[in-house]
Amino acid sequence: MESWRMGGERWAASDPAGASLADGSRPGVGRWSVDVQRVVFTGFEGVQLVGDVRGDPNGWPVLLLHGGGQTRNAWGTAAERIAAAGWRTISLDLRGHGESDWAPRGDYSFTAFGSDVVAVADELGRAPVLVGASLGGLSALYAEGTSDRVVSAGLVLVDITLKTNMEGIQRIKTFMESGLDGFDSLDAAALAIAAYTPERTRSINHDGLRKVLRERDGRWYWHWDPVFISQGRNEAVPEVLIDLLNTALGNIRVPTMLVRGLLSDVVTQEGVDHLLESVPGSTVVDVAGAAHMIAGDRNDAFCDAVLAFLHDRILPVID
Repeated sequence: MESWRMGGERWAASDPAGASLADGSRPGVGRWSVDVQRVVFTGFEGVQLVGDVRGDPNGWPVLLLHGGGQTRNAWGTAAERIAAAGWRTISLDLRGHGESDWAPRGDYSFTAFGSDVVAVADELGRAPVLVGASLGGLSALYAEGTSDRVVSAGLVLVDITLKTNMEGIQRIKTFMESGLDGFDSLDAAALAIAAYTPERTRSINHDGLRKVLRERDGRWYWHWDPVFISQGRNEAVPEVLIDLLNTALGNIRVPTMLVRGLLSDVVTQEGVDHLLESVPGSTVVDVAGAAHMIAGDRNDAFCDAVLAFLHDRILPVID
């Protein structure tokens, strides 16, 4: 049973999606094919961003934004389930990650990431629901909170707030830096991942690893621009942006939910309370047994939370 919280009050639900969503579908909408279409979007300053699109072409868009050092493949199973429920999911490679362009001037600022989100949202033609993990969540927050026009229909922040535990952030940074010189084998990369995610059952999926690594000169490298981490970029909000992002948080008026992993060493209770106080009507879902990478740790519980949010908070707004 997952614990949920709204407006500072905690409650529990054994079936958060509700009886009408027992199969994960939107009421009155059949289950859709989740065949993947590769689409290229144009981001800020012309950067080409690659995405996987699934689901009903006429379904309301849900834009999935991964964390730093990940790729769009981090959302694979979640994107399939949400699309099967009648939504149109777009899993995007952020700039400098996966198949998307590396920033031509090495611009991996929150401003650039947020501007990419606005550009892709505009290209979709309808204000999407933004689902962002870690860096993707801060990019979504920046895009929605600093704009003076409609950007999104709703916001889901996945284990990220403005006030974070710097020890957890440093652990992410150390993990990312560990692969800068490449790995001599896929198994070596798997061991690095296992060390970062001790709460998971250890397994080695070579096909999955090939989606996030690229072989070069006999070594395997993470599929992102090393300039991103060499600039000191991470999920922590830079001091110079704190006031701006606090203002942005206060400007958010769309339905907003935070999904927090109870084993996370990134999100703090202070950060949760700050979000609830800053965004009217915001809600929090705590996922037991999940650390920072919730969609990978407890995908079913994560999808339950997102589908319930889409049904309860988004459908009444868009229908």
